[in-house]
Amino acid sequence: MRFSWQLKLGLALVSFSIAVYSIKFLVLKNPTDTLNYVFNSLGFLPISAFLVTIILNELLTMRSRRERLEKLNMVIGTFFSEVGTTLLAGISDCDPGLDGIRKQLLIQDTWQDQEFEDLKGFLEAYRYEVDISKIDIRNLTTFLHEKRNFLLRLLENPVLLEHQMFTETLRAVFHLTEELERRSGAGKLPDTDLSHINGDLVRVYRNLSIQWVDYMKYLKKNYPYLFSLAMRTNPFDQEASVIVRK
Repeated sequence: MRFSWQLKLGLALVSFSIAVYSIKFLVLKNPTDTLNYVFNSLGFLPISAFLVTIILNELLTMRSRRERLEKLNMVIGTFFSEVGTTLLAGISDCDPGLDGIRKQLLIQDTWQDQEFEDLKGFLEAYRYEVDISKIDIRNLTTFLHEKRNFLLRLLENPVLLEHQMFTETLRAVFHLTEELERRSGAGKLPDTDLSHINGDLVRVYRNLSIQWVDYMKYLKKNYPYLFSLAMRTNPFDQEASVIVRK
């Protein structure tokens, strides 16, 4: 039977301990002192095992979690750069109620965590609407079709399992892509079908909006230079410009 390297290492360490205690017993000829030392060591063994297996393992787990979170946020950033910001800007412009809340969506570089949380709570409770008559279905279909392979690669990324909200956002966008692609060349759509697509648009709009706030909060805390660009290209700001004027 083949031994694993862990078992081989364990046998080697145990053998080394036995050899050390045997030499100590033979050379010093003090069995009482040797036995006392062995029992003292055995008494400390559970504490040592606790320190190594529990605390050290937790530290390694925390480090691994931070690394996975960093990779996930890189994926989210790529998504917004390629698809999310443009899509959110296009859909939100067709929200008849957006003008009434637009000022609340203009994130500032002085914001703290609580202000981001307040905005997220507001968007979670907001009643999303989309006037589909203002949506250019053909252009939207073309845009999402061009990003289809990119969305598929994101869905295949195992790191997304760590973030349910973003996974749902990605699925909603991909579902909208499929719905529109299957209607390509169908001509004028009936009102009942437009109502169905409108529901898909609202789902994407809501998920993107909430996810965008979390993403902006992350950038503000960790990458101020990326946050500056994201703030200047705010999809809810009709006057947004990448050019720095202040």
